[in-house]
Amino acid sequence: MILNVLLVDDEALARSRLRTLLGECTSPRAILGGEAANAVQAVALLQRHAFDAALLDINMPGTDGLALAQTLRSLPQPPALVFVTAHAEHAVTAFELEAVDYLTKPVRLERLQAALQKVERIVTAREGVQPDFVKDFLIIQDRGRTERVPLAEVVYLKAELKYVTVRTAARSYVIDDSLSELEERHAPRFLRIHRNALVARHAVRALEKHFDPEEGEGWAVRLNGVDEVLAVSRRQLPAVRDTIAGAED
Repeated sequence: MILNVLLVDDEALARSRLRTLLGECTSPRAILGGEAANAVQAVALLQRHAFDAALLDINMPGTDGLALAQTLRSLPQPPALVFVTAHAEHAVTAFELEAVDYLTKPVRLERLQAALQKVERIVTAREGVQPDFVKDFLIIQDRGRTERVPLAEVVYLKAELKYVTVRTAARSYVIDDSLSELEERHAPRFLRIHRNALVARHAVRALEKHFDPEEGEGWAVRLNGVDEVLAVSRRQLPAVRDTIAGAED
């Protein structure tokens, strides 16, 4: 199973640390489907997207993580709650809110992995699915066969003439779709870096100087899982920098 995780923490460095740890989780794997710096941003994301788990900080400006957890419990399909905090004294209250786990900072990979395994068991039992089922995928028609490609495996989407190239670490596909519609349908999973390209947020590895024969000196992103780099437009450069720094758009 690949878990879709929402990360809620007002500290950019804390989000960056957890983002790295999520990328290192293997059993189950996890993708960062969205980030929020406060409860208002978190609720807005949850109104548009379903998440398997929410990693919640407790002490945040405005509505704290405990109050946010109360709100999330009222959702039709609430995410499993995992509190991540520097303060151990809230553990009792957290478990009264039916939290799956309670992690204290600095979080170790083994503890996060164990918490996600608990989430996996809950999601599997709730949905009555096999552990390797992936909810989000693209339907691709390829040489007479229909294939479901999990969005968690997609590294980037790039518009080429009338088609969109779907790139995973293993191979490329071509779909007859609109890049703008894909962006709207699957945000916040993807980040627009250019008028012709979206990249998976969890796959962004580095931003570096780049020379393009057509556009000259500029910037490009390097992505996990593929060798090529993709050009970043000047307009999208601030958003890419914020993503790498862990800031919320």
